[in-house]
Amino acid sequence: MSDQEDRQAALAAKNRKVGLIVLGVVLAMTGLAFASVPLYSLFCRVTGYGGTTQVAALLPDRILERRLTIRFDANVSPNLDWDFKPEIPHVSVRLGEKGVIAYLARNRAQKPETGMAVYNVTPLKAGPYFNKIQCFCFGEQTLKGGESVSMPVLFFVDPAMDDDPDLDDVTEITLSYTFFKSESSELEEAMDTFYNSESGTRVDSPAP
Repeated sequence: MSDQEDRQAALAAKNRKVGLIVLGVVLAMTGLAFASVPLYSLFCRVTGYGGTTQVAALLPDRILERRLTIRFDANVSPNLDWDFKPEIPHVSVRLGEKGVIAYLARNRAQKPETGMAVYNVTPLKAGPYFNKIQCFCFGEQTLKGGESVSMPVLFFVDPAMDDDPDLDDVTEITLSYTFFKSESSELEEAMDTFYNSESGTRVDSPAP
C-alpha cells in the first residue's frame, strides 16, 4: 500500500472516530433533555424543593395535637374545557393525621378530553413535610364528553414539622392543582416553570 493510500485510510478512520464521538454526544444530550424533567421531578419530591410535596406509602406512627388548616385550590387552563374544583375548600388536620379530600372534574365538551395536573404547596417551606399517599397529579386523566369524576387525594403533614423552628409560624398550607390539556404547549411551559423556577412559585392557569 502506498503512502497516499495509508494517509487516506488513516484519515477515513479518524473521520469515523470523530463521527462516532459526535453521534455519542448528540445521543447523550438528547437523553439528558428527555430525562431532565423526570430526574428533577424525583429531586423535588425527595427534597421538597420549590414547594413540591412528598410521596409516602405509610402514615407516621405519631399524631400531635398541633393543627393546621389545609386549603385546596383548583385552576384550569383556558384550552381545556373542564370544570375543576375541590369538594370542600379546606380541612383541619393534626400533624401526622391522615387527611382525605376529593377534587371534582367535569368535561364540558362533547368529545373526550385528556388533561394533566401540575401541583405544589404554599408556603414553599412546608413542601418537605406535606406527604401525599394517593394523588392524581402528573398522570393523564381522560374524560368522555360530559363525564364527571371524583379524584381523591390522601395526605398527611409530617409531625417532624413541629421540630422545625422555621415553620413555627405556619398555621395554613395550600395545596394547589392546575389542569392543562395533555400534549399542549401550555402544559410544557407549566412543567418547565414548575421544575426550573428558582423561586418555586405556584403554577397558575395562564390568562385567556
